[in-house]
Amino acid sequence: MIFGRRIIKSTPGRFATRVITQGVIPALHVSYKSSGIKQYFKEGRALRTETTINNTRDFRIGRSLSNLPELRAIGFKANRRLLEVETISQDCALAEETFEQVVRPQVVNDQRVSGLRLDDERVIALFQVLCLFLMTPDGFRNATMRQWMAQALGIPFEEYTPGKMTYDLRRLRLHGLIERIPQTFRYQVTGLGLRVALFFTKLHGRVLRPGISQLMDGEPNSPNRPLAKAMREIDRAMDGLIDQAKFAPCKT
Repeated sequence: MIFGRRIIKSTPGRFATRVITQGVIPALHVSYKSSGIKQYFKEGRALRTETTINNTRDFRIGRSLSNLPELRAIGFKANRRLLEVETISQDCALAEETFEQVVRPQVVNDQRVSGLRLDDERVIALFQVLCLFLMTPDGFRNATMRQWMAQALGIPFEEYTPGKMTYDLRRLRLHGLIERIPQTFRYQVTGLGLRVALFFTKLHGRVLRPGISQLMDGEPNSPNRPLAKAMREIDRAMDGLIDQAKFAPCKT
């Protein structure tokens, strides 16, 4: 993909991508036969991408100096392909659209469905339970998911009724996170559902909950305590700015 060359089982050479991070400045190495690309931070200030062609025969080109412009073009195209793969500018717009699709109400085939909000514990439980069925080849049934939902919510099984389960399955299906297996009463997680369930579950468990706890001065022994400290510094700076601007109410 990076070098624009076809590789089959009988193609000789080394083909690998390595990311080196331990004990050194992080670097990316992409190998194609005896050639390769190295990407790293030059003096910690700029991202440098350099291609080295150690054997011109890797690209069916002779070793004459007259072939230098053609080799230069190959190296430049490989660099551009790598940078294009790493570009996330377009993905940001797609990610925002996907986020809106999940968390906001939608109308799908003239059917209105409510959004899956991250501040709803029932929605978080749905994502957590979906993660249990990501690799299940034959899918899951209403009754099976209902049992796990009751456990995730910490309520008796009877309180999470079949009607609630049917409603939640409908929400997941219309948002494109699950789909019904044809000619069965079983469901399977879609590709979108896989990514959303994993991302939202990790986001809630590893970022939102501990982050909010620190902002509210919780977890006094947490190693991430600097977040709460930084917010207090912001509060003090804002108070000082307001006092300096004489915005404080006058005392009578």
